[in-house]
Amino acid sequence: MGILKRINKDQQQPPSQSSGTPQQAPSSASVPMPRPQGEETSRLDSLRNRRPAPGAGQGGSSYADLRNRVQQMLLSELDPRDDPRSPETQARILEVFNTILTEENIMLSKTEKEQLYKQVVSEILGFGPLEPQLADETVTEIMVNGPKNVYIERRGRLERASTVFENDDHVLRVLDRIVSPLGRRIDESSPMVDARLPDGSRVNAVIRPLAIDGPSITIRKFSKKPLTIEDLIRFGSLTKEIAEFLAACVQARLNMIVSGGTGSGKTTLLNVLSNFIPGDERIVTIENAAELQLQQEHVVRLETRPANIEGKGEVTIRDLVINSLRMRPDRIVVGECRGGEALDMLQAMNTGHDGSLTTAHANTPRDCIARLETMCLMAGMDLPVRAIREQIASAVDVICQQERLRDGKRKVVKITEIQGMEGDIITMSDIFEFEQTGLEGGQVIGRVRPTGLRPKFIDKIEEAGIHLPPSIFGIGGVRY
Repeated sequence: MGILKRINKDQQQPPSQSSGTPQQAPSSASVPMPRPQGEETSRLDSLRNRRPAPGAGQGGSSYADLRNRVQQMLLSELDPRDDPRSPETQARILEVFNTILTEENIMLSKTEKEQLYKQVVSEILGFGPLEPQLADETVTEIMVNGPKNVYIERRGRLERASTVFENDDHVLRVLDRIVSPLGRRIDESSPMVDARLPDGSRVNAVIRPLAIDGPSITIRKFSKKPLTIEDLIRFGSLTKEIAEFLAACVQARLNMIVSGGTGSGKTTLLNVLSNFIPGDERIVTIENAAELQLQQEHVVRLETRPANIEGKGEVTIRDLVINSLRMRPDRIVVGECRGGEALDMLQAMNTGHDGSLTTAHANTPRDCIARLETMCLMAGMDLPVRAIREQIASAVDVICQQERLRDGKRKVVKITEIQGMEGDIITMSDIFEFEQTGLEGGQVIGRVRPTGLRPKFIDKIEEAGIHLPPSIFGIGGVRY
């Protein structure tokens, strides 16, 4: 039985479901189902472009004014102490909404009423105009460049969304709803913030005066169902041979770094690799914003904290890495090394915490080594470069290079072994590498093939009771 099958058999358990995503009102207080998107949009546009019917509001207000007025009346009727996401509160919202329309004599068609209800509820319970994109599973990234310019990424391609905000204040209200539950803040004195949504999606925001054209929000969405190694194989991100090899490396407690550029899929691959860690080990995860979705039970999740308004109380990745060594971890998983914590991570790898995983920004495995050296120097220690390189060569076993190709696909393009030192140079050898053979219709054509070299750490893998066939490495006459 292959290692992937054994791991899947041992770790079969349902993925965790996030309860933080805003829900629709319960079926007992039903709202008619909306019409298809195209028809709904056209009706809404016509509603925006006309004056309400007599009695629909005082002074002939626009649709936006009508929505805001209903929203404010609804908020005034609700008890702020109630949980806005409970079924009882949602049923109460629907009841009050219908009462307001009746008492105010607001005449709307069925479709207009449904759309108004959805928008008002999104403003009260959810994230306003972003709700449709957050609910669309085909959207992987949302980019707000001011109130009137919203872009999304779908299947690796950028496209403009029809979503718009009313003004800067509208964007700031939605942003405040994102960061406030996390105990973070964003204002003129602290105009940048890293945060996350309840489902783990990563959020970065920048506001004026740094963002000249208005508040900027970037949301990197995470799949509600955590991806598995089989999903990555199906997407073409890696091959079965690479999956078997990486699973063996994690199980054999090799220290691994996932390297790649921005948006190349490093965190996704790290999350998949971490699922190969046996369930009987204590895992400590350390992140700037908690994103990893580990399926094991014995997991301690740590998250950094920014400084308060007085500039005190900051807790960095490095602080958490140092503290984690006192928590008796079997594995340390750092979301990303980007500073002096790299030195502490290397120290942990060299002092009994084998099997540690992390990511780093770099374009090639060799660049990753150079970045590790630079990050170690950022720790403030006056260490000679040779001493740092010896630490790297001793601690790191494998670098897995992830890349986003020009057609938008994310792929493992190289897996490299760190062999040791020769003089002052760290020696490396590629185990797998991507070979591009052409470009057809904007799609990159190529394959990931083994180089025919067996890694020197194969003995560690076999000592763990895992036996990889030589054919995985292209040995024995097997052609790829």
